[in-house]
This record gives sequence, C-alpha cells and structure tokens, in this order.
Amino acid sequence: MTVYETDDFERVFNKLPSNIRRLFQKQKVIFKSSWLDPRLHTKSNKELPGVYSFRITRRYRVLFYFKDGAAIFFIIGHRKEIYR
Repeated sequence: MTVYETDDFERVFNKLPSNIRRLFQKQKVIFKSSWLDPRLHTKSNKELPGVYSFRITRRYRVLFYFKDGAAIFFIIGHRKEIYR
C-alpha cells in the first residue's frame, strides 16, 4: 500500500523520542502489508468520519485517512494530545 505523510506529520515525527520513531518504522512496514493487521489495533474514529488510527505503543498513535487508494498519515503523537 502506498503511504504519504503530510508536512505536519513529518514535523511532529522528527520531534518524537528516537525509540518511538524506531517503533513507528516497524509498524509502518506492517501497515503497508495489511492495514488491518491485529498488531496495529486499527480503529475508526467516531468523531471524525473516514479517519482511522493505529497504535505505535499503548500511548502513541497515528491518525490517517484514505484518498485515491493511498493512506495519508496526518498526525502522530500521544493519544491524549492528538484527539484534541
């Protein structure tokens, strides 16, 4: 699957701790092979139709949506901060 990351995503990603960035890369490989893989704990967002999230760790998430057959990662961060 094709994955695009927005400029905002990359800006926040570069500020994350190195262990979170490393774990994200592992999860991204899993995502590309199957976005519904149970290891990702993918869920739809009830407040934002068409937006989904997957886990990096218990505390960190990635929010994304689909457009033209590609996944767009638009935010990454602590679960208590990204849903605001």
